[in-house]
Amino acid sequence: MKNHTCSKCGNTVYFENVQCVKCGADLGFDSERLVMITIEPLAEPPGAYHAIGYDAAPLRYCANAAHAACNWLTPALEGDGFCIACDLNRTIPDLSIAGNLDAWQELERAKKRLVYDLLRFGLPLDTRNSGGERLVFDFLLNATTGHLDGVITIDVTEANAVERERQRLQFGEPYRSLLGHLRHESGHFYWNVLIAEPGKQEAFRELFGDERMDYGAALARHHSEGPPPDWSTNYVSAYASSHPWEDWAETWAHYLHMVSAVDTAQAEGMEPRASGLIFGAAWPFKSYDIHREETFDALIERWIPLSIALNNMSRGMGHNDFYPFVIPAPALKKLAFVHHAIREYVAALSTANQARANTRPRNDVTPPRPAPASKRPSPRSLIGRVVDRLK
Repeated sequence: MKNHTCSKCGNTVYFENVQCVKCGADLGFDSERLVMITIEPLAEPPGAYHAIGYDAAPLRYCANAAHAACNWLTPALEGDGFCIACDLNRTIPDLSIAGNLDAWQELERAKKRLVYDLLRFGLPLDTRNSGGERLVFDFLLNATTGHLDGVITIDVTEANAVERERQRLQFGEPYRSLLGHLRHESGHFYWNVLIAEPGKQEAFRELFGDERMDYGAALARHHSEGPPPDWSTNYVSAYASSHPWEDWAETWAHYLHMVSAVDTAQAEGMEPRASGLIFGAAWPFKSYDIHREETFDALIERWIPLSIALNNMSRGMGHNDFYPFVIPAPALKKLAFVHHAIREYVAALSTANQARANTRPRNDVTPPRPAPASKRPSPRSLIGRVVDRLK
C-alpha cells in the first residue's frame, strides 16, 4: 500500500484516514486515480466536495461513510450513492444486532484493501459483458465462508479476533486474517476469469493438477485425514494440497500478500537486503506496474529478505511471524504462473479496449468495454512458455 500526502499541509496520510491529523482537512479515497485526496465542501450541491489540486467533477463520500464503514469517494451528480467498492455489497450484516456494526467496519476495511489490489492490477470487477460474472459480497452471520458464481460469502464472526484465533488453532492454520480470507476467495472468482475458458487449463494443470477431480470429496478427505505428510515440499500451505482450485486460491492470495507488502515497504523507504532492512535507502524495486516488463524473479528477490527481516522484527516484539511460510520450489513456479496470468489477461484486455476506442465513431462517448472472451487474445502462449522455462 502506498502512502499519500495531504494537499493542504504536506503531511503523510494513510489509506483509512478521513481527516489529516495535522491540519484537519477532509480526506477521501479516489478510486479513479487510486490515491487519497484532500477535499473541501462545496456550497452546491449539498454534501458535495471539491478535490484540492486537480480539476474534477463534484464528489461525495460513499453512502456507507454514514456508518464509518467507508472513506471512498464517488461522483456527486450520478450513481446510487455508493462507491465502486461498496457497490459490490449484496448483503451486509443486520446493523440492529449488537456488535454487527463493528464487525462490518472491520470487514469493509479488509475488503477495501482487496478492491484496491484488484484495481491496481487492472483486473475487472464485472465480467458479465464477456459471459462471466460480477464480483459481489455477502457478509452473513454464521454462514460458510466461500465463493460461488461470483458471490464471495464471509462469515461475520470472522471479524471477531477471538473466534478467528479459535478457528486458526482448530484448523492448524499458521496465518488467518480477514484480508487473507478475502484474497483467497477472490482467487476463485479470478480462476473463472483468467483460467476457466477453453484452451487455458492445460498450462494450469501442468502445475496445479486436474481441477476436474471431485471437489467435495477432496475437501472432505482433507478435513478428515489432513494434508499429505510431504505437503510442505509442494504447496504454499497445507490447505492448498486439498484440491487444485484451493491450491490456485491459496497461491493467488499469497501473491497478493507479497505484492502488497513490497509496495508498503517501498512506501516506507525500507530496502530489503540479505543482511536485513535498511531504512530511508533508495528502493531498487519499482512498484508493481502492469505497463512495465518487471519480472517475477525481481519480485522474489525483494520479497524473501523482506519477509525474513519482518519475521525477525515480529519475534523481537513477542509476536508470531509476520509471514509464517517457507515457499518450496514448486510453489514458486505456481506464484510465477499467477504473476504472468494476471499480466497477460490485463494486457490483452487493454489491447482490446484500445482497439475499440480507435474504431469508435467520434460522437460515440460510451466508455470502452472489454472485448468478448472469444475475441480476446489467449494468454496460453506466454504462460506456456513460462511453465516450460520453470520446469
